Amino acid sequence: MTATSVGITARVLGDLGRLQDAAAKVVLGAAVVDDILGLIILAVVTGVAHTGNVSLAAVGLLSGKAIVFLVVAIMAGVRLAPALMRWVGWMQVRGTLIVYSVVFAVALAAVADLFGLAAIIGAFAAGLVLATTERRHHIEERIKPVADLLVPVFFVTVGMKVQPGMLNPFAENAQFGIAMLLTAVAVASKLTAGLAVYQRGVRRWPVAVGMVPRGEVGLIFAGAGLAAGVIAEDLYSALVVVVMLTTFVAPPWLKALYGVGR
Repeated sequence: MTATSVGITARVLGDLGRLQDAAAKVVLGAAVVDDILGLIILAVVTGVAHTGNVSLAAVGLLSGKAIVFLVVAIMAGVRLAPALMRWVGWMQVRGTLIVYSVVFAVALAAVADLFGLAAIIGAFAAGLVLATTERRHHIEERIKPVADLLVPVFFVTVGMKVQPGMLNPFAENAQFGIAMLLTAVAVASKLTAGLAVYQRGVRRWPVAVGMVPRGEVGLIFAGAGLAAGVIAEDLYSALVVVVMLTTFVAPPWLKALYGVGR
C-alpha cells in the first residue's frame, strides 16, 4: 500500500490546470519515489515468499539486488536509449517506434525476472529510460491505442480474481472490516505524510490528498502477492476495495481544496 498512483493524481491535477503548482510537483516527485520504494519492497516480499527464508541477510540481499538492478538498468538505458532512438528513426517503417519501445520494456522486464525480481521492476525502469529520450512525446502518443486495448483487459483480470462473497459484512470471516480499516490507514498515513512538507509556498493539504490514491501499481502489487502466495484471495479482495476507495475519494477532495466549481 506504499505506492501512490502517479497516473491518477497527474490526471486530476492536469484536469484542474494545477500541474505547475509547487504542491503538484512535490506530489508527483514523491509518487515516483514511493513507487520505487514499493518496487523494492515487492522484490523483497516475493523473494522471501519464494525462498521461505526471513532473515536480515536475505532481506538485505534482495533489497541490494533490486536497487542495483534499477540503478544499472536506468544508467545503462539512459546511455543507450539515444542511439537506439536514432537507429529506429532511420527505419522508414510504420509502427517501428512503438514496437521497439514495447520490446525494450518487455526485455527489461524479462531481465528483472531472470534476476529473481518482479517483472514490473524492469518495465518501470524501461519507462523511466524512455521518458528521457527526445522521442518521449511520440512514444506516449503511439502507446495510447495499445493502452486503450490492454488496460481494460488488465482491470477485468483484476476484477475476476475478486471474491465478492468475502466482502459481505454479514458473512463469517468477511474481509469487509479489514478493507475499511486498511482504507482508513491508507488515507490517514498519506495525510500525515503531507505534514512533512516544509517548503514555503507549498500547501500541505493538496500534497497530502494528492498522495492518497492507490491505483494501477497497487493492483499489480496485490496481483503479484496473490500469485506468489503471500496473500490469500480474501485479503486480495480487500486490497482491491482499498485501491478503489482511495482512487474515488481523492479527485473530489482535490477539487474542493482548489475551490473548483465554486
